[in-house]
Amino acid sequence: MANDYFKFKQFTVHQERCAMKVGTDGTLLGAWAQVPEEQSRILDIGTGTGLIAMMMAQRFPQADIVGIDIDKDAVEQASENVMNSPFSERINICQKDVSRMEDADGFDAIVCNPPYFVGSLRCPDEQRTIARHTVSLTYKNLTKSAYRLLKKEGLFSLVIPMEKHSELEALARMEGFFPSRVCLVKTTPLKAPKRQLIEFTKLPVNKIYKKEVVIELSPNKRSPWYQALTQEFYIK
Repeated sequence: MANDYFKFKQFTVHQERCAMKVGTDGTLLGAWAQVPEEQSRILDIGTGTGLIAMMMAQRFPQADIVGIDIDKDAVEQASENVMNSPFSERINICQKDVSRMEDADGFDAIVCNPPYFVGSLRCPDEQRTIARHTVSLTYKNLTKSAYRLLKKEGLFSLVIPMEKHSELEALARMEGFFPSRVCLVKTTPLKAPKRQLIEFTKLPVNKIYKKEVVIELSPNKRSPWYQALTQEFYIK
């Protein structure tokens, strides 16, 4: 059973009221996603506990972040987590549906750890279904909304299962996105990549920066790459 909270170096994430707990996917994205400039406006779609929003706030001290979620309990929990963090003045948590969201100014960066079960058996727990399945946020709605809300020179970053990357990339390209960075993530050296970190831009790129990385070299032994990526967050 997951703990009710997860403690990082600069903030603590309480998660007892959230369907999706702190996990590797969110931590990877929060530590990997980039912004085009230091004073960026960042949108965290499906913020959940507020983990990614707070990680981005820690990494980019001049950025302002908006975290949105459709689940009321998640919004309340994320708001409390943010309020008790050092970043409360720069993060705003709202209960919103991104497909209906309007923002006149636009965002410099958008991050999302989206629902990842498509067309699979739904969970009897409705809150967990919303968080884990694409019943409320399809990849098509996500890419369309991100393109609409992102500034011309903005960056759209996601973490997705490897088996879904072709589908999401095709939808993103249809909207007008171009992949600019791709990171294939293995759990251990001998396993195939399990997840993919991908960054899109509205502007064409001359070359896609692509690499393959490993999280653990052996049980409980983080790789140098993962250690460097997360060293400002994990206590141990």
